[in-house]
Amino acid sequence: MATTPIAIALSLIMATAGTIAFAPRITEPLAATEIPVKNMIITSVAQSKLGLIAAGELGHILLSQDNGQTWNKANISTQRHALITDLTFQTESYGLAIGHEGWILQTQDGGANWNEVSFGSEHSVPLLNISQITKNQWVSIGAYGLTRISNDNGNTWQDVSPPAQTDWHLNAMIVPNEGETRLIAGEAGTVLRSEDNGQSWQSITPFYDGSFYGGIHLGNQSWLIYGMRGNIFRSFDDGISWQKVNFNLPISLFAHLQLPDGQIVLGGQGGLLLSSTDNGESFNLLRRGGRETITDIHLLDSGNFLLGSDAGVIHFPVSDATDIAYQSTIINK
Repeated sequence: MATTPIAIALSLIMATAGTIAFAPRITEPLAATEIPVKNMIITSVAQSKLGLIAAGELGHILLSQDNGQTWNKANISTQRHALITDLTFQTESYGLAIGHEGWILQTQDGGANWNEVSFGSEHSVPLLNISQITKNQWVSIGAYGLTRISNDNGNTWQDVSPPAQTDWHLNAMIVPNEGETRLIAGEAGTVLRSEDNGQSWQSITPFYDGSFYGGIHLGNQSWLIYGMRGNIFRSFDDGISWQKVNFNLPISLFAHLQLPDGQIVLGGQGGLLLSSTDNGESFNLLRRGGRETITDIHLLDSGNFLLGSDAGVIHFPVSDATDIAYQSTIINK
């Protein structure tokens, strides 16, 4: 049977299709995956032997070895995608991180690798703050009075009764470098006080009905706490009684840093940074922001600040500070 031109054409088409189908492909390289560090919620920033460690949204822990210019993801043994609320380093290598759902992570290598040591509890609610009480004892506190303790330097954890049997959210434990007095600042004006390294707690008579988010030990018997609507209070009798600081910007304050020279820096809504050089008696405006809220403040070796916020990490050169003399007339009367 003679081969027709149509049959020849079909054979050539099939052969060509087969050649194309099995030929090796040269794929265009994919665009590099970038960590959206400028659009993430970053709740906490710390320093380790490897560099800067930042944590926050969806359980991400990030590492920067160039002072926050670029970031890489740390390895996490079990990723829960829960918000990390606080992280801290005991040494250059050993650190702990906590978050929602009672999540607790541990690193032994400066933050490159993190292992889960606890997740969930009888009350799987957010942990909000972690503090070292004694050499091997850590305490993590959180929502509805949730309190978890480790007596073996963070390796194992157990739920314990809330301090002073409170069921308010506990936002921060304030631990001085010396002495046995400890304070807890929390929701609805909660201030708790311990004179025995946190073994027992007493409630301070409420003096403000809004939440407190943090505080600082100022030395000797002086303390400072801060919170909603720009409320700042100081105590001069080891946390027993409190006096309001004259401050007139109604912005909530969520973060602090005390510099080596004693200067106090507070951060909060509107991306604002405030500074006090008189032990918290008055505050000057260092930075105007936008809509971001400052959640942590870290001092870089350069003397500039790296800020954690709900809009990612922010670099703030001290040279950009607002005119303090002018702004002090606005926020302190």
